[in-house]
Amino acid sequence: MDKVYISQLKVDTIIGVYDFEKESKQSLYFDIEMDCDLRQAAQSDDLSFTIDYAQVSQRVTEHCLAKPVELLETLVEQLADLILNEFNTPRVAITVSKPAAVPAAQTVGVKIVRSKS
Repeated sequence: MDKVYISQLKVDTIIGVYDFEKESKQSLYFDIEMDCDLRQAAQSDDLSFTIDYAQVSQRVTEHCLAKPVELLETLVEQLADLILNEFNTPRVAITVSKPAAVPAAQTVGVKIVRSKS
């Protein structure tokens, strides 16, 4: 299966369980991989036959800013559902990194893979 991907999409948003995390935005970095068949897009040179990564990036950013949550797990589950329902992909893998969460680590995060039922 072919894939359309987004690497290191930066979104500054409010996220976290601790009070100090709710006081200022933190940077999250998203890696998103979406399965799709790219043959028709390649043959026709037509964007409508692929996944528009600019639109996915915009929707992910809008969602993160509009609906603050406490857990990365909650956020990536919501985003997977959004992508599966709004874009033409049967499967999505999302990794989110939160570099400021653990001072001794370069980054921490969550990765999920979801498919349409």
